Amino acid sequence: MAASLRLGRQGMLFGLRLNNFNKCLRSTHQWQDQVRHFFQSPWVLGVSPLKVQMPALSPTMEEGNIVKWLKKEGEAVAAGDALCEIETDKAVVTMESNDDGVLAKILMEEGSRNIRLGTLIALMVEEGQDWKQVEIPSSDAAPPSEATPATKAVATSVVTSSAPSPPSAPKPVTSGQLRLSPAARHILDTHGLDPKLATPTGPRGIITKEDALNLLKASPAPKAVPSVVASTPPSPISAPAASPLPPGSRPNIPPLSVPGKPGAPGTFTEVPASNVRRVIAQRLTQSKTTIPHSYASIDCDMAAVMQLRKDLAKEQIKVSVNDFIIKAAAVTLREMPEVNVTWSGDGARALDSVHISIAVATDKGLITPIIKDAANKGVQEISSNAKALAQKARDGKLLPEEYQGGSFSISNLGMFGISGFSAVINPPQACILAVGTSRAELHLCEDDQTLCTKQLMTITLSSDGRLVDDELASRFLDKFRANLEKPQRMALV
Repeated sequence: MAASLRLGRQGMLFGLRLNNFNKCLRSTHQWQDQVRHFFQSPWVLGVSPLKVQMPALSPTMEEGNIVKWLKKEGEAVAAGDALCEIETDKAVVTMESNDDGVLAKILMEEGSRNIRLGTLIALMVEEGQDWKQVEIPSSDAAPPSEATPATKAVATSVVTSSAPSPPSAPKPVTSGQLRLSPAARHILDTHGLDPKLATPTGPRGIITKEDALNLLKASPAPKAVPSVVASTPPSPISAPAASPLPPGSRPNIPPLSVPGKPGAPGTFTEVPASNVRRVIAQRLTQSKTTIPHSYASIDCDMAAVMQLRKDLAKEQIKVSVNDFIIKAAAVTLREMPEVNVTWSGDGARALDSVHISIAVATDKGLITPIIKDAANKGVQEISSNAKALAQKARDGKLLPEEYQGGSFSISNLGMFGISGFSAVINPPQACILAVGTSRAELHLCEDDQTLCTKQLMTITLSSDGRLVDDELASRFLDKFRANLEKPQRMALV
């Protein structure tokens, strides 16, 4: 009996001790959970972002400009919503969101230019997360245009140096191949400076314009030439003439214009090129250097087209001469599919459809929207499509599918009074048609041997000699003239 009581008392004591131990363990676990939650909270680590990068909105796009943000920070975004407007190498395109969430941080503000593909432009967070606590990647925190410390040090030393003695010339750099930007090459050649003395700070060791200007400022000033007329007050015109430069040397004054002051002779002002202008320059250079151009011209009598336009105008149907030209070219291409081709790396590529690209001049450059399946459309439908595409091109609202994939181009300068010209082929297309203005000429009629007036228009075909030889180009122009001079024939073909 006494033994049982002792065992029961010891069991109760053991149970109480075990209970206290479990309480201590629970309190320890709660403290650890709080610490873990503290270090995992957004206040410490931030919210993991959804990255929004500069997309490729056209096949030839390498850089883009942010025109306008359509969403603000903290605003909810659904997949498919318009985020911002981006200026590509062709037009201004609306960028849509691929995810649902909240726009947390805009990294590239409106007006940012020359943003490379893949560059981070904004951050988003998932729905329900605190967008104010978004974690900004450190690699994108600093703006890409910020100068390196070495460049800042060089610039500071050049600007703040006020010692009377001229600075010592920098040591030439002989290792590695010299790479110069066009502006730097112009400055160095103008002032006769050795490019090896410049310190390159550009990407891949390129000597930039700033490097050339720093070298120009750091170069020793020309020694003064003693002159008898030094006591006379100097004038801007007689001072350079008093100390003629040695033969073969270059002037030491940079030919740069100063804002707000009249430009001196030989100065210039750099105008930054837009993305559209850069792409046009690249494609024109590619076309003229890689495509063997052949040219052929023909005169078309526009009397029937002019009369048909008057008859349609009486029925309130307004079409232009260019609409008939587009229709005639499309019908001719359908009759001669061997001309409706493009060039690929392996040779010719025959196209199944006839898509006519029309050249439209805009403030930013030339762009060629496409009238698709032009051979299957009437002149009135072609006219309405051309007007709508031209307006969208001038407003910069063309979609990528509206200017990509043409098979044949037409450039018409007749409304500017140009009698005739030769156009540059738009690769990978094989041909482009250049249209001049119509003119009245006297001709001898073969029927009654009398003089008659004809409305003639000069059409010039630029063709790729690898795809369309001279004989094929001549047959194309002859059939094109037959279709244009007899508009009713186009409806029967």
